[in-house]
Amino acid sequence: MDHEFEQGIGPKRFSYQQLVQATNNFAEEGKLGQGGFGGVYRGYLSNLSVAVKRVSKGSKQGRKEYMSEVKIISKLRHKNLVQLVGWCHEKGEFLLIYEFMPNGSLDSHLFKSENMLSWTVRYKIAIGLASALLYLHEEWEQCVVHRDIKSSNVTLDSNFNTKLGDFGLARLMDNELCLNTTGLAGTIGYMAPEYISSGKASKGSDVFSFGVVALEIACGRRSQISLVGWAREAYGNGRVLDVADGRLGMDFNVEQMECLLTVGLWCAHPDFNLRPSIRQALQVLNFEAALPNLPARMPVPMYDVPASSTEPLLSTSLLTGR
Repeated sequence: MDHEFEQGIGPKRFSYQQLVQATNNFAEEGKLGQGGFGGVYRGYLSNLSVAVKRVSKGSKQGRKEYMSEVKIISKLRHKNLVQLVGWCHEKGEFLLIYEFMPNGSLDSHLFKSENMLSWTVRYKIAIGLASALLYLHEEWEQCVVHRDIKSSNVTLDSNFNTKLGDFGLARLMDNELCLNTTGLAGTIGYMAPEYISSGKASKGSDVFSFGVVALEIACGRRSQISLVGWAREAYGNGRVLDVADGRLGMDFNVEQMECLLTVGLWCAHPDFNLRPSIRQALQVLNFEAALPNLPARMPVPMYDVPASSTEPLLSTSLLTGR
């Protein structure tokens, strides 16, 4: 692992003792968040504010996700991706050091914060997330499927610029379609139907997740199974603006709101063959292409047929989000 990591450029190896000192021994008062992977702590390294992700020792996938994250994100360079500063694996611990995001995660603003995001900032965040995905899917030397696009993995810097993070589930895909049987992982509510049914991640399943986040940004509601259906019903009735976040009042650009809601529904189309690429979605969000005409009624979900009996169909009742 040391040899593989040190071939990269950019992120550096830190000692466990350095990180203990940087985080005041992983003090609870400096804890920024907690997830299925473990905790994230505020730290200071040579006057640089950092966020230290401490992978839980009880996480069965901890080592695998840690290696995936270091090997993939250390090579990526994009203004809308969180920068990995360094890494450490000592004393049975797996630690990742990132640049600190002063404005936290998108979900904390949409669903928990009293300081509501303005419409201008929200639309900028959506554009930034789409730009990050375009880089991962089409612009880097290999296709990267993130597999866990959700509002809690979208962080915001001091100027509320989008920074997509958490690449523990990300996978490199070599073939043109970017399809691979990877096994199911991710968070219910953001997962495409064909991904749930077959365990096959793709660019299309990332696009579905982006669509759900776009709807969350516009509606101000947390992702649930019903969010897409609720927005789709309003769209079908010709009243799509009815689902706009009521806390905004009418303090938003109507054309942009209609665009983001429509693109969100387009991306979260249950039939993966009828979803856009992230490039097409971004062109519409930038008003470089016309809005799509979506069917008034929610189509029946299309499921990708498993390639073999070793890939059983899974129901959402068997799954839990991280």
